[in-house]
Parts: sequence; structure tokens; C-alpha cells
Amino acid sequence: MDLARAAGISPQQVRNHLDAGVLPPAERSPAGYRVFGERHREALLTYRLLGRGYGWAVARTIMRAVHAGDSLTALAAVDEAHAAAHAQREALKATAEALEAVAGRPPDTVPRAGLHVGDLAAKLGVRPSALRVWEAAGLLAPARTTDGYRVYGPADVRDARLVAMLRQARYPLPRIKPIMDEFRAAGGTEALRAAITDREAHLAARALVMLEAAGALHRYLSA
Repeated sequence: MDLARAAGISPQQVRNHLDAGVLPPAERSPAGYRVFGERHREALLTYRLLGRGYGWAVARTIMRAVHAGDSLTALAAVDEAHAAAHAQREALKATAEALEAVAGRPPDTVPRAGLHVGDLAAKLGVRPSALRVWEAAGLLAPARTTDGYRVYGPADVRDARLVAMLRQARYPLPRIKPIMDEFRAAGGTEALRAAITDREAHLAARALVMLEAAGALHRYLSA
């Protein structure tokens, strides 16, 4: 299939996109074969750009709406994606400022006996189960009482704050561990700054792809 070869995908994927409404309807030849033209190629290229920039679920929503004649829904999906990207950027900025503040300040004042799971969870505004997951991932290492209960000291509370903020910035647990390891080893914020810089670069690169995808969608809608 020429369209599949031009896009670098399989003929079955082209059929799936057609059935899903990602591509406009295709007429059939007298022999019963689907006939794809330039409009289908443009739709497929637009969809792939949208997928890279907005995510595949959003891209499908946009293209289905366009081919259903509902451009308002398509444009609303674009607006929502840009609003979400802006919110991520603002959250990252706030997180960077908070991380610097937390990492550079003295450890939290906590009772001499330390904090238990429920107390620390309430202090951070997270579920107790989140602290247990973070511990299992090697991000936290609280002491244990003779009865087996977790006890969090000042340094543990500081570490938990940092993990919570990185999670708010949408960092996955495997990427947080080397940051925390470096922070504990160096006693500084260089690893944390690098993490924020990396995330900023990722958002900037995605914004450029979204811009390119929006231009492709505009051309497709105007054709």
C-alpha cells in the first residue's frame, strides 16, 4: 500500500486508522480496494505530528472530531492540551523554587521520638501508602522501632519533602532515586537543579513539536 510505505507503517495500521476515524473515509475501486489519495496522506502526517506533540489519545480525539465535522471539539482539545502544558511549566517553576528552599534550609524540627507514617503523611499532604512506596523504591530509609514501626527523623522528613515535590513535578520514581542518592552524597542541590533543567528542556522541546503539530492541523483544516 503506497500510503503505508510513505508513512513508514504497516497496511494494517492504515486500516486501523481509517476504521478509527483518524483518516477521512476512503472510496473503493471497482475491484473493491480502498483508494487513498493526497488527503489521506495529509491526514496521516497531521495525526502523527499531533501524536508526538499532544499524545496519541488527544491526537485521535482531534482527528476524529475533524472528520466528523466538529472542528470546535478538535480546537477545544488543542486548547486543553496547551493549557495543561502551561500548567506543567508553572508547576515546575514553583517546584524548582520550593526545592531550592527545602534543600537549602536546616532539617525540619520534629519530636525527639520522630514521626510515624501517618504523622508524616499528614504533614506532607500525601497518603501513608505513598511513603511506603517511596521507601520500597529506595527513596526513603526510615528507622524502625523494636515493634517494627517506621520512625522518621529530621533528615527523613527533609528527604520526604524533596521526593513529594519531585513527584508533583511528575518525575517517575526511577528518575528520583539517583537525584536523592546524589543529594545525600553531596549534601547539595546540584542534582536537583539538573533534574529541573532537564525537565525544562523536555517541556521546551515538546512545545516546539506542539507548535509544529498545530500548524499542520491548521493547514489540514484549511485545505
